[in-house]
Amino acid sequence: MADNPLYSVKDRIGIITFNRPQVMNAMNSETMFALRDITLEIKDDPNVRAVLLRGAGNAFMAGGDVSEFHGKIADMPKLIVHFTREYHAAILNLRQMGKPVLACVHGVAAGAGLGLVAAADLAIAADNTLFTLAYSNIGAIPDGGTTYSLPRLVGYHRAMQLALLPDRFDAKTALDLGLVNWIVPPDQLEARANEIITRLANGPAVAFAQTKHLMNMSIDNTLAEQLEAESQAFAVAARSPDFAEGCAAFVEKRKPRFQ
Repeated sequence: MADNPLYSVKDRIGIITFNRPQVMNAMNSETMFALRDITLEIKDDPNVRAVLLRGAGNAFMAGGDVSEFHGKIADMPKLIVHFTREYHAAILNLRQMGKPVLACVHGVAAGAGLGLVAAADLAIAADNTLFTLAYSNIGAIPDGGTTYSLPRLVGYHRAMQLALLPDRFDAKTALDLGLVNWIVPPDQLEARANEIITRLANGPAVAFAQTKHLMNMSIDNTLAEQLEAESQAFAVAARSPDFAEGCAAFVEKRKPRFQ
């Protein structure tokens, strides 16, 4: 359906475009189901080497579709469990897939939109983007893994501030908090995002996958466990053709050509 996120693959890049511009890409139940399916497809597709999240129209994503929630208010305690499990399956797919994910953010990233930014591995934003966690404004709680990711990204006190006092904040603040990696003028956003995602898609896929896996597991590991995990992951990367090519390129003083 037209409201579903658009999905395409170009030059080994999986591009997910939230496509409800008439409501600033607010996430409804259909979007949640479709995003689950798309991310599962990407996770298992060896032809996709990197993933770009973006929004059509004037916003990345303005949170959940509150109009849909309001229209089903009597059934929401039951429905919300079903809806969020689909959305959360998509978040897990994004975090667990062995491929770097870049969020390209403009306009507004609110609620679920901010959750997707936090779930991505890297994020670039137009410098006039506005962010807010938003949930408490409608008497809801944060979802999409934000109660997991935000304390780790910005610290406990800042995460609680964003959740309990959900004021809007600008891209510069998002950069200072560590929510995004780069901010650029709006007219440079698409070109800069394409430059970054192309670098990721052309990088060493096995090494990237192992690096992402290590970063994710480091949260719960002891130092000794993490050191052993690094040894094992390095061995996996060393068996890949990319490692041989990278070493050869270094010795020959040329740019590597990863498979």
